[in-house]
Amino acid sequence: MKIKVIVYIVLLSISFSAKAQDPIFTQYFMVPETLNPGFTGFLETTTAGILHKTQWPELNFRVDTDFGFINTWSENANSGIGISILNHREKVTNYNFTQVNVNYAYRVQLNDNWFFRPAVEVGFGNKSYGFQNIILEDQMNIDSGTINNSSVDPLLLNDKVSFFDFSAGMLFNNENAWFGASVKHINKPNISFAANGNVPLETFFSVNAGYEFLLGDYIDITYLPYETRMLLTSNYMNQGQYSRFDLGVGLVFKKFFFGVTAATNPGKKAINSHFLTSINPYGGLQYEHFKFGYSYDFNTSKIGNTGGIYELSVIYQFDLKVKCFGCPNYY
Repeated sequence: MKIKVIVYIVLLSISFSAKAQDPIFTQYFMVPETLNPGFTGFLETTTAGILHKTQWPELNFRVDTDFGFINTWSENANSGIGISILNHREKVTNYNFTQVNVNYAYRVQLNDNWFFRPAVEVGFGNKSYGFQNIILEDQMNIDSGTINNSSVDPLLLNDKVSFFDFSAGMLFNNENAWFGASVKHINKPNISFAANGNVPLETFFSVNAGYEFLLGDYIDITYLPYETRMLLTSNYMNQGQYSRFDLGVGLVFKKFFFGVTAATNPGKKAINSHFLTSINPYGGLQYEHFKFGYSYDFNTSKIGNTGGIYELSVIYQFDLKVKCFGCPNYY
């Protein structure tokens, strides 16, 4: 009986972890499609890229996340179309999550300067977990020292869960600024590993804003190139009981960029919770069609020596001659 109790505790832990937050990238400004489908085709040209994230490598609980995308713009349809794939892997538990999404965004011109881009995202997800190492009580034959392959335990487990997902977003923008919002997992798909279980994937809500401008229009930049730009970004994200608010500032030059973001926890759930959870410097290079980015998150909490979080990004823009009217060519 003791063994069975332990097994159920493990399964309860899995159930709670299945409702955890969606992966969040520090370099959201490099690939904003990770947060809001309204950015699909935002630059009104064809763009592709990969974003890799490694979290807590020194905690023996390494988590790797990859996001790949390609999107394009159809001037005749006045629309952006894209496809993306997200893969999330946990080293210790062998948990694996993969989702493929198809995005569509439509552009509406509100006036001479502002545009409105409503968007939808439809996806198919798959979660897997290695339950083959879990042994239930009635599988153990103590007299013969053997393990039965079958069990009559009422809690039947699937090693894979597949589901359809639906999300939506909207974006307002002009040539220098943008703000928008998105809601993911509107249909709250069931992601329970139990055969008859029901664990809805909690809705992910985000609000995004950014402002890009020539620094020389506001201050004296005698020692900087005139084309130096500053980019200010902010994102608020909420999923279930968890919330996060990021603020970022960066300088953009002709061939390189650098800056810093701060991740905060505005909805602290415990007395000893930290409001400021990490400081995240970043930098990158622009070379012809390519943009390369790197960021590292310095943890400010007392969680210990985690090894931090780092991200690598590579983005390729096919047509550099395209500079759409009314959309900022951020980073």
